[in-house]
Amino acid sequence: MGSINRFSQRLLPACLAEKCIINPITSPFRMTPSHRFRPVLIPTSKPGSSNPNPFFTTRVTYTSSSSSTLVANAGWLMGFADKKPVLPEIVQVGDPVLHEPAQEVEPGEIRSDRIQKIIDDMIKVMRDAPGVGLAAPQIGIPLRIIVLEDTKEYISYDRADVTKAQDRRPFDLLVILNPKLKKKGKRTALFFEGCLRSIVDTWFNAVISVTNSNADGYRAVVERHLEVEVTGLSHNGKAIKVDASGWQARILQHECDHLDGTIYVDKMVPRTFRTAQNIDLPLAAGCPKLGVR
Repeated sequence: MGSINRFSQRLLPACLAEKCIINPITSPFRMTPSHRFRPVLIPTSKPGSSNPNPFFTTRVTYTSSSSSTLVANAGWLMGFADKKPVLPEIVQVGDPVLHEPAQEVEPGEIRSDRIQKIIDDMIKVMRDAPGVGLAAPQIGIPLRIIVLEDTKEYISYDRADVTKAQDRRPFDLLVILNPKLKKKGKRTALFFEGCLRSIVDTWFNAVISVTNSNADGYRAVVERHLEVEVTGLSHNGKAIKVDASGWQARILQHECDHLDGTIYVDKMVPRTFRTAQNIDLPLAAGCPKLGVR
């Protein structure tokens, strides 16, 4: 179940996405109860638009020394007043970059300005959401890079009994390039998960949310291993190994899935897909029980 507004259960547990949303008026790390503030999503252009208004759409380009480029769409509203830093936009489901395997990063390139810029942007986008995990394909970059972190603050927004069942504990920022994931043991768990909001919400749903504030993203039950081992390279090119369990293991599996062109709906338990508002409704007859198996 791993990837879970702009990042709906973005790998934050399902009820957090329902109870809390980002307040753009305050710090990007702050979250406020949804009954106090409800954002309105307005698309910058319709899907397929080849000539968007240049004042409303920007592009972030990462250029390598070999002159090849990686382009990430960025749809932040750009006005005539003070300019804000341009961050890549979370790409929409259906974009080929979300459904195809990503490429490995050449070890010799890791310390390059281009790769370091991509890593920095990924961290900013993840925290700005806010979310607890992000893979490079989610911002339109077909490279095998993931970032993840979970904090006491994020965890505090959920009920203690929920986070205990998920075995969810805080961990510091992790940056892993070319990760290789190995599942350990046979024990698994079923929990709801989602993804960064823009991935699962289509342009149509963004329009609907202007008049219907209930378009808050989607969730589905996904079965994940309880323990994993991930090896790869750190942000400075050094070998790294992570032994993870519980919710952190789920996040790692979710983000590594993105690198293989898989999103959570490809692995969801049938008939468990639902809106965030319906997260607490009973599962359909025949669906497996949530929790550790």
